[in-house]
Amino acid sequence: MAAVQRRGLPRISSEIPSNKPAYLGLTSLAHPVYFIFPLTYMIRLAIQKSGRLSEDSLNLIRECGISFQTSSYRLKTEATNFPLEILYLRDDDIPGYVQDGVADLGIVGQNVLVEAGMPALELEPLGFSKCRLSLAVPRAAGYDSVQDLQGKNIATSYPQILGDYLAERGVKANLHTISGSVEIAPSIGLAEAICDIVSSGSTLLGNGLREVETVFRSEAVLIANQNMSAEKREILEQLQFRMQAVRRARRNKYILLNAPTASLDAVKALLPGIKSPTVTPLAEEGWVSVQSVVNEDDFWHITGQLKAVGAEGILVLPIEKMIA
Repeated sequence: MAAVQRRGLPRISSEIPSNKPAYLGLTSLAHPVYFIFPLTYMIRLAIQKSGRLSEDSLNLIRECGISFQTSSYRLKTEATNFPLEILYLRDDDIPGYVQDGVADLGIVGQNVLVEAGMPALELEPLGFSKCRLSLAVPRAAGYDSVQDLQGKNIATSYPQILGDYLAERGVKANLHTISGSVEIAPSIGLAEAICDIVSSGSTLLGNGLREVETVFRSEAVLIANQNMSAEKREILEQLQFRMQAVRRARRNKYILLNAPTASLDAVKALLPGIKSPTVTPLAEEGWVSVQSVVNEDDFWHITGQLKAVGAEGILVLPIEKMIA
Protein backbone atom coordinates (compact mmCIF):
# COMPACT_ATOMS: atom_id res chain seq x y z
CA MET A 1 0.00 0.00 0.00
CA ALA A 2 1.44 3.36 -0.97
CA ALA A 3 1.93 5.95 1.73
CA VAL A 4 -0.80 8.57 1.89
CA GLN A 5 -0.57 12.12 3.18
CA ARG A 6 -3.43 13.71 5.10
CA ARG A 7 -3.44 17.41 5.60
CA GLY A 8 -2.14 18.30 9.05
CA LEU A 9 -1.38 14.69 10.01
CA PRO A 10 1.79 12.61 10.08
CA ARG A 11 2.34 10.40 7.04
CA ILE A 12 0.52 7.06 7.09
CA SER A 13 2.02 3.86 5.71
CA SER A 14 1.61 0.09 5.86
CA GLU A 15 5.39 -0.41 5.92
CA ILE A 16 7.86 0.79 8.53
CA PRO A 17 10.79 2.66 6.94
CA SER A 18 14.19 1.80 8.33
CA ASN A 19 15.38 5.39 8.70
CA LYS A 20 12.49 6.93 10.67
CA PRO A 21 10.77 6.14 13.95
CA ALA A 22 7.33 4.61 13.38
CA TYR A 23 4.55 4.00 15.88
CA LEU A 24 1.62 1.65 15.52
CA GLY A 25 -1.45 3.85 15.41
CA LEU A 26 -4.27 1.75 13.94
CA THR A 27 -4.85 -1.81 12.81
CA SER A 28 -7.26 -3.29 10.30
CA LEU A 29 -8.11 -6.88 9.50
CA ALA A 30 -5.95 -6.84 6.40
CA HIS A 31 -3.03 -4.53 7.10
CA PRO A 32 -1.38 -2.86 10.08
CA VAL A 33 -1.33 0.91 9.67
CA TYR A 34 1.48 3.04 11.10
CA PHE A 35 1.72 6.74 11.89
CA ILE A 36 5.20 7.84 10.93
CA PHE A 37 6.36 10.77 13.03
CA PRO A 38 9.58 12.60 12.19
CA LEU A 39 11.69 13.44 15.22
CA THR A 40 10.24 16.97 15.32
CA TYR A 41 6.84 15.43 16.08
CA MET A 42 8.06 13.77 19.28
CA ILE A 43 6.20 15.12 22.32
CA ARG A 44 7.90 15.49 25.71
CA LEU A 45 6.11 14.67 28.96
CA ALA A 46 7.64 15.67 32.30
CA ILE A 47 6.73 13.68 35.40
CA GLN A 48 7.98 13.58 38.97
CA LYS A 49 11.14 11.48 39.13
CA SER A 50 10.13 9.49 42.23
CA GLY A 51 7.34 8.97 44.73
CA ARG A 52 3.67 8.07 44.57
CA LEU A 53 2.82 10.64 41.90
CA SER A 54 5.58 9.26 39.68
CA GLU A 55 4.34 5.69 40.07
CA ASP A 56 0.73 6.67 39.39
CA SER A 57 1.77 8.68 36.32
CA LEU A 58 3.79 5.80 34.86
CA ASN A 59 0.93 3.38 35.50
CA LEU A 60 -1.45 5.66 33.59
CA ILE A 61 0.94 5.87 30.63
CA ARG A 62 1.32 2.08 30.55
CA GLU A 63 -2.45 1.59 30.72
CA CYS A 64 -2.66 3.83 27.65
CA GLY A 65 -0.82 1.06 25.77
CA ILE A 66 2.45 3.01 25.63
CA SER A 67 5.61 0.94 26.12
CA PHE A 68 8.88 2.28 27.52
CA GLN A 69 11.79 1.22 29.69
CA THR A 70 12.63 2.69 33.07
CA SER A 71 15.63 2.52 35.36
CA SER A 72 16.65 4.26 38.57
CA TYR A 73 19.54 6.16 36.96
CA ARG A 74 17.95 7.37 33.71
CA LEU A 75 16.34 10.83 33.73
CA LYS A 76 14.58 10.40 30.40
CA THR A 77 13.23 7.59 28.28
CA GLU A 78 11.55 7.25 24.91
CA ALA A 79 8.43 5.21 24.18
CA THR A 80 8.82 2.40 21.65
CA ASN A 81 5.31 2.52 20.19
CA PHE A 82 4.17 6.13 20.55
CA PRO A 83 5.88 9.47 19.78
CA LEU A 84 6.54 10.28 23.44
CA GLU A 85 9.65 11.10 25.45
CA ILE A 86 9.35 11.04 29.25
CA LEU A 87 11.48 13.36 31.40
CA TYR A 88 11.95 12.63 35.12
CA LEU A 89 12.15 15.93 37.03
CA ARG A 90 11.64 17.48 40.46
CA ASP A 91 7.94 18.21 40.83
CA ASP A 92 8.56 21.89 41.62
CA ASP A 93 10.43 22.29 38.32
CA ILE A 94 7.78 20.77 36.06
CA PRO A 95 5.47 23.82 35.63
CA GLY A 96 8.41 26.02 34.64
CA TYR A 97 9.78 23.47 32.16
CA VAL A 98 6.36 23.21 30.53
CA GLN A 99 5.77 26.96 30.46
CA ASP A 100 9.20 27.51 28.84
CA GLY A 101 8.60 24.79 26.25
CA VAL A 102 11.43 22.51 27.40
CA ALA A 103 8.68 19.95 27.98
CA ASP A 104 5.42 19.96 26.04
CA LEU A 105 3.35 18.30 28.75
CA GLY A 106 3.59 17.56 32.44
CA ILE A 107 1.82 15.59 35.13
CA VAL A 108 1.97 17.44 38.42
CA GLY A 109 -0.07 18.05 41.55
CA GLN A 110 -2.49 20.98 41.40
CA ASN A 111 -0.90 22.28 44.59
CA VAL A 112 2.48 22.61 42.85
CA LEU A 113 0.90 24.25 39.79
CA VAL A 114 -1.07 26.84 41.79
CA GLU A 115 1.86 27.56 44.11
CA ALA A 116 3.99 28.27 41.03
CA GLY A 117 1.36 30.76 39.83
CA MET A 118 0.70 28.89 36.58
CA PRO A 119 -2.87 27.50 36.81
CA ALA A 120 -3.53 28.40 33.15
CA LEU A 121 -1.32 25.50 32.06
CA GLU A 122 -3.84 22.93 33.35
CA LEU A 123 -5.61 20.83 30.71
CA GLU A 124 -7.54 18.34 32.82
CA PRO A 125 -7.55 16.60 36.20
CA LEU A 126 -6.39 12.98 36.17
CA GLY A 127 -8.21 11.60 39.21
CA PHE A 128 -5.26 10.14 41.13
CA SER A 129 -2.69 11.17 43.77
CA LYS A 130 -5.39 13.06 45.65
CA CYS A 131 -4.38 14.91 48.79
CA ARG A 132 -5.10 18.10 50.68
CA LEU A 133 -3.10 21.04 51.97
CA SER A 134 -4.06 21.50 55.60
CA LEU A 135 -3.32 23.60 58.62
CA ALA A 136 -2.27 21.69 61.73
CA VAL A 137 -1.46 22.66 65.31
CA PRO A 138 0.00 20.75 68.29
CA ARG A 139 -2.54 18.37 69.81
CA ALA A 140 -2.51 20.21 73.13
CA ALA A 141 -3.03 23.64 71.55
CA GLY A 142 -6.43 25.26 71.75
CA TYR A 143 -8.10 26.00 68.42
CA ASP A 144 -11.56 27.29 67.55
CA SER A 145 -11.16 28.86 64.11
CA VAL A 146 -8.59 30.16 61.65
CA GLN A 147 -8.81 33.51 63.45
CA ASP A 148 -6.80 31.90 66.26
CA LEU A 149 -3.77 32.07 63.92
CA GLN A 150 -3.79 35.90 63.86
CA GLY A 151 -0.20 37.07 64.40
CA LYS A 152 1.09 33.49 64.79
CA ASN A 153 4.07 31.87 63.07
CA ILE A 154 3.16 29.22 60.49
CA ALA A 155 5.69 26.98 58.74
CA THR A 156 4.85 25.85 55.21
CA SER A 157 6.21 24.90 51.81
CA TYR A 158 3.24 26.63 50.16
CA PRO A 159 3.37 30.33 51.13
CA GLN A 160 1.43 31.49 48.06
CA ILE A 161 -1.59 29.20 48.55
CA LEU A 162 -1.59 29.68 52.32
CA GLY A 163 -1.12 33.44 52.05
CA ASP A 164 -4.12 33.73 49.72
CA TYR A 165 -6.23 31.53 52.01
CA LEU A 166 -5.44 33.61 55.11
CA ALA A 167 -5.88 36.93 53.29
CA GLU A 168 -9.37 35.92 52.16
CA ARG A 169 -10.26 35.39 55.81
CA GLY A 170 -8.61 38.56 57.11
CA VAL A 171 -5.88 36.72 59.00
CA LYS A 172 -2.35 38.16 59.15
CA ALA A 173 0.27 35.63 60.16
CA ASN A 174 4.02 35.26 59.84
CA LEU A 175 4.77 32.61 57.20
CA HIS A 176 8.06 30.73 57.42
CA THR A 177 8.86 29.03 54.12
CA ILE A 178 10.76 25.75 54.49
CA SER A 179 11.25 23.08 51.85
CA GLY A 180 10.86 19.91 53.90
CA SER A 181 10.18 18.33 57.30
CA VAL A 182 7.53 20.97 57.97
CA GLU A 183 5.95 18.86 60.73
CA ILE A 184 8.95 19.38 63.04
CA ALA A 185 8.55 23.18 63.16
CA PRO A 186 6.27 23.42 66.25
CA SER A 187 8.38 21.02 68.33
CA ILE A 188 11.58 23.03 67.76
CA GLY A 189 9.95 26.40 68.43
CA LEU A 190 9.97 27.67 64.84
CA ALA A 191 6.19 28.00 64.51
CA GLU A 192 2.91 27.58 66.38
CA ALA A 193 1.25 25.90 63.37
CA ILE A 194 2.10 24.32 60.03
CA CYS A 195 0.48 24.05 56.62
CA ASP A 196 1.48 20.99 54.64
CA ILE A 197 0.27 18.24 52.32
CA VAL A 198 -1.82 15.55 54.03
CA SER A 199 -2.86 12.20 52.62
CA SER A 200 -3.74 9.89 55.52
CA GLY A 201 -2.78 12.16 58.43
CA SER A 202 -0.43 9.60 59.96
CA THR A 203 2.62 11.87 59.67
CA LEU A 204 0.82 14.62 61.57
CA LEU A 205 -0.19 12.23 64.34
CA GLY A 206 3.34 10.86 64.54
CA ASN A 207 4.63 14.36 65.20
CA GLY A 208 2.06 15.33 67.81
CA LEU A 209 -0.09 17.46 65.50
CA ARG A 210 -3.77 17.59 64.63
CA GLU A 211 -5.39 18.80 61.42
CA VAL A 212 -7.66 21.80 61.93
CA GLU A 213 -8.38 23.35 58.49
CA THR A 214 -8.32 22.20 54.88
CA VAL A 215 -6.71 24.96 52.82
CA PHE A 216 -6.62 23.38 49.36
CA ARG A 217 -7.62 20.07 47.76
CA SER A 218 -5.29 18.69 45.11
CA GLU A 219 -4.92 15.88 42.62
CA ALA A 220 -2.70 15.11 39.66
CA VAL A 221 -3.38 17.21 36.57
CA LEU A 222 -2.17 17.16 32.99
CA ILE A 223 -0.57 20.45 31.97
CA ALA A 224 0.54 21.65 28.54
CA ASN A 225 2.65 24.34 26.93
CA GLN A 226 0.34 26.87 25.30
CA ASN A 227 2.51 27.34 22.19
CA MET A 228 2.78 23.78 20.88
CA SER A 229 2.90 23.22 17.15
CA ALA A 230 -0.17 21.89 15.34
CA GLU A 231 1.59 18.53 14.84
CA LYS A 232 2.32 18.17 18.54
CA ARG A 233 -1.24 19.15 19.42
CA GLU A 234 -2.51 16.27 17.29
CA ILE A 235 -0.28 13.88 19.22
CA LEU A 236 -1.59 15.44 22.45
CA GLU A 237 -5.16 14.78 21.33
CA GLN A 238 -4.30 11.11 20.72
CA LEU A 239 -2.71 10.88 24.17
CA GLN A 240 -5.68 12.57 25.86
CA PHE A 241 -8.06 10.22 24.03
CA ARG A 242 -6.23 7.24 25.53
CA MET A 243 -5.98 8.75 29.00
CA GLN A 244 -9.68 9.55 29.07
CA ALA A 245 -10.56 6.00 28.00
CA VAL A 246 -8.43 4.59 30.83
CA ARG A 247 -9.82 7.00 33.42
CA ARG A 248 -13.41 6.34 32.33
CA ALA A 249 -12.81 2.60 32.71
CA ARG A 250 -11.39 3.07 36.19
CA ARG A 251 -14.55 4.87 37.31
CA ASN A 252 -16.96 2.22 36.05
CA LYS A 253 -17.70 -1.49 36.36
CA TYR A 254 -19.32 -3.89 33.91
CA ILE A 255 -22.28 -5.68 35.49
CA LEU A 256 -24.11 -8.80 34.31
CA LEU A 257 -27.17 -10.26 36.00
CA ASN A 258 -30.25 -12.42 35.52
CA ALA A 259 -33.68 -11.00 36.27
CA PRO A 260 -37.33 -12.00 35.92
CA THR A 261 -38.91 -10.51 32.82
CA ALA A 262 -41.61 -9.06 35.03
CA SER A 263 -38.92 -6.99 36.86
CA LEU A 264 -37.14 -5.80 33.71
CA ASP A 265 -38.50 -2.24 33.79
CA ALA A 266 -37.39 -1.85 37.41
CA VAL A 267 -33.92 -3.24 36.60
CA LYS A 268 -33.54 -0.96 33.56
CA ALA A 269 -34.47 2.04 35.68
CA LEU A 270 -31.59 1.21 38.01
CA LEU A 271 -29.13 0.46 35.18
CA PRO A 272 -29.36 3.13 32.52
CA GLY A 273 -25.97 2.13 31.06
CA ILE A 274 -24.22 4.29 28.49
CA LYS A 275 -27.38 4.46 26.35
CA SER A 276 -29.45 1.57 27.65
CA PRO A 277 -28.75 -1.89 29.09
CA THR A 278 -28.26 -4.91 26.83
CA VAL A 279 -31.11 -7.38 27.41
CA THR A 280 -30.99 -11.00 26.19
CA PRO A 281 -33.69 -13.66 26.78
CA LEU A 282 -32.54 -16.73 28.72
CA ALA A 283 -33.34 -20.33 27.84
CA GLU A 284 -35.61 -20.43 30.88
CA GLU A 285 -38.86 -18.71 30.02
CA GLY A 286 -39.66 -15.61 32.01
CA TRP A 287 -36.01 -14.65 32.61
CA VAL A 288 -33.56 -12.31 30.88
CA SER A 289 -29.86 -11.54 31.10
CA VAL A 290 -29.02 -7.86 31.57
CA GLN A 291 -25.62 -6.26 30.90
CA SER A 292 -24.73 -2.68 31.72
CA VAL A 293 -22.12 -0.26 33.08
CA VAL A 294 -22.27 1.12 36.63
CA ASN A 295 -20.30 3.94 38.18
CA GLU A 296 -18.13 2.50 40.92
CA ASP A 297 -19.27 5.14 43.43
CA ASP A 298 -22.90 3.98 42.96
CA PHE A 299 -22.22 0.25 42.66
CA TRP A 300 -22.99 -1.04 46.17
CA HIS A 301 -26.11 1.05 46.55
CA ILE A 302 -27.45 -0.06 43.15
CA THR A 303 -26.58 -3.73 43.81
CA GLY A 304 -28.79 -3.77 46.90
CA GLN A 305 -31.66 -2.26 44.93
CA LEU A 306 -31.19 -4.80 42.11
CA LYS A 307 -31.46 -7.69 44.54
CA ALA A 308 -34.59 -6.14 46.01
CA VAL A 309 -36.34 -6.24 42.61
CA GLY A 310 -35.39 -9.88 41.98
CA ALA A 311 -31.99 -9.79 40.23
CA GLU A 312 -29.84 -12.90 40.69
CA GLY A 313 -26.39 -14.14 39.69
CA ILE A 314 -24.91 -10.65 39.67
CA LEU A 315 -21.40 -10.58 38.19
CA VAL A 316 -19.16 -7.50 38.31
CA LEU A 317 -16.13 -7.15 36.04
CA PRO A 318 -13.44 -4.51 35.67
CA ILE A 319 -13.31 -2.54 32.42
CA GLU A 320 -9.92 -2.19 30.76
CA LYS A 321 -10.74 0.72 28.43
CA MET A 322 -13.99 2.62 27.92
CA ILE A 323 -14.47 4.71 24.79
CA ALA A 324 -17.25 7.28 25.03
